Amino acid sequence: MDVLISGASVAGPTLAYWLHRYGWRVTVVEKAPAVRGGGYPIDIRGTALGVLDRMGILQAVRAKHIHTHRLTFVSRTGRTINALDPGALGGGVAGRDIELPRGDLTSILYDLVRDDVEFLFADSIATLHEQDTGVEVTFDSGRTRAFDLVIGADGLHSNTRRLTFGPEEQFERYLGYCFAGFTLPNDLGLAHEGITWTTPGRFAALYAPGCTGTLHGFLTIARPEPPLAELRDRDAQIELMSRAFAGEKWEIPRLLDAMRAADDVFFDVTSQIRMPRWSRGRVALIGDAAHAPSFFSGQGTSTALVGAYVLAGELAKHDFATAFDSYEATTRSFVEANQALADGGGSTLAPATNAGLWLRNRMLSVAPLMARTGLLGRAGRKANSALALPAY
Repeated sequence: MDVLISGASVAGPTLAYWLHRYGWRVTVVEKAPAVRGGGYPIDIRGTALGVLDRMGILQAVRAKHIHTHRLTFVSRTGRTINALDPGALGGGVAGRDIELPRGDLTSILYDLVRDDVEFLFADSIATLHEQDTGVEVTFDSGRTRAFDLVIGADGLHSNTRRLTFGPEEQFERYLGYCFAGFTLPNDLGLAHEGITWTTPGRFAALYAPGCTGTLHGFLTIARPEPPLAELRDRDAQIELMSRAFAGEKWEIPRLLDAMRAADDVFFDVTSQIRMPRWSRGRVALIGDAAHAPSFFSGQGTSTALVGAYVLAGELAKHDFATAFDSYEATTRSFVEANQALADGGGSTLAPATNAGLWLRNRMLSVAPLMARTGLLGRAGRKANSALALPAY
C-alpha cells in the first residue's frame, strides 16, 4: 500500500521505518526545507527505549546522551534553594534513560530511512479528499497524488488534524502557560547542568546541554488564556516576555537581550491534545498530533516513538480500519498515563502565588530524601514503562 506521512520529526520517520520494513511504499512530506536540526534536549525513557532497540539505533542514540548532572533552583535574588538530579524529578532511571538534543535524534532517524523512503521537503498538505479506494491529496506546491492512507505526524498544531477533524481548539487542553525558547552564548561556563529562576507565575532557565559554547534559554509565564495573537508574531512574543520580566535581576536581562537577538526563538503554549478518536476514515494521527502531553510531562518524544511503532505493527497485521482501532486500544492507556504526568507541572515550574512558591520550595528541600527512598519520580517511572511492547 501507499501511505503519506505528514511530518519528518520523530513520529513520522519512525513510522516510515517500520512500514517500509513491512513492505509499504512510504512518502513523507515536511514543510521545512530539510530535517530540522537544533532544538532543545529531549528525554527518552521506559517503553520507548525498546522501540529504539528494535530499530537497531539504541546505541547510536545513547552515544548522544548529554549526561546532565545537576538542576539548580534559585530564588528571585539568585540564592540557591536546592540542586537535584533532573532525571530523578521526572522518574528517570540512571544509566538507562537518554537525554539528547532533539536535532541529533531526528538526524539519526532520517539517516535510517532516507534511502528507502520518498521525502517531499518544503511542501505541505493543502487538501484531503477521501474516496472509496484512497485519499486524493493536493499539496501546497500544486501537485496532486493519491494514497491509500494518510498519517498526520505533524505536531501539536497539526495541519492534518485540522483538515480531517476540524479546528484545534476543540481538542486542546491549555495548561495555563506559554514559553519562549532560544539559544545564547555560554558566557557563564556552564556544563552538563541547568539553573532555574522562579517568581510567582514566571519561570526562567539557563540550560547547558553538555560542555559547549551554547546555552538554551527559556522564559515561561502563567497566562489564563492562550496567547493566540502572539503565536505567529515574533515582535508580539518579544514584547510579551519583555513586559512580563521587566525590572527583574539575576540573569533575566541577559536572557531578554538574547531573545531579542536570537534567530531561533521558539514560542508556544503548554497544551495537550485530547481526542476521543485518533483516526477518521483513511486518515490517522500519531505523536503530538494525536495526543501531545506537553513538555511538563517530559514524555512527548517517548509516546511518539511508541505510538509510531504500534501503529505500523497493527497495519502490518490487519486491514487499516481494524489496525486503527487496535492501535488506539493498545496505546491509549499508556498515553493517558503519561499525559497525567503534566498535571501539576506548572506548579513545580512557576507556581502562580507566593504560597504556591513557598510550598514548592519546601518540597524541594525534602526532594533529596525522596529520591533516595524512591518516592521522587515514582509516578513517572510507572507511567514511562506502563506498556509492554507488542512483538510484531
